[in-house]
Amino acid sequence: MIIIGGSAGSFNTILSILKGLDKRVCVPIVIVLHRLKNSESSFEEILQNNTHYIVKEVEDKEIIKNGIIYTAPSNYHLLLEENRTFSLDVSELVNYSRPSIDVTFESFSTVLKEKCCGILLSGSNNDGAEGLKFIAENNGISIIQDLEEAEFDMMPKAAKNLYKYHKELNTTNIINILNNEYC
Repeated sequence: MIIIGGSAGSFNTILSILKGLDKRVCVPIVIVLHRLKNSESSFEEILQNNTHYIVKEVEDKEIIKNGIIYTAPSNYHLLLEENRTFSLDVSELVNYSRPSIDVTFESFSTVLKEKCCGILLSGSNNDGAEGLKFIAENNGISIIQDLEEAEFDMMPKAAKNLYKYHKELNTTNIINILNNEYC
């Protein structure tokens, strides 16, 4: 499973990654993006218009299916249950965020272990750094956006400072590694 986390400055990178994925990549993709609480958004619609995948916002207790892009709803932490269903949680903010990328990365890695790929993109806080390290320590694939490319490098830099062995890749190379790993 591929989990992409991002905040400020990551939206266009997410679009580029999704546009660049080969149609043979048929694993679930989860996107956790910091966005405003309780506000209507066209996020899923924009993603749907820019990819060949089905895009949908996660529903609580939903069974995960291959070939679908799932988005974390605003104001909920997104977790993965042992039976491979999603769980939504309204506990306290983590790193000033709900959904928290750290919470999602850690939850998914706990269940999926080495079958988890975490990608941390541009953002202006530390959310995702701890969770991405957790993915790496569980032998999953851990990727940070190239610090020179990231519009706001605080999130990927925090991850790199915490654990120096993440793959630091630009958007083109992120797409290439996903196409090579999941086709």
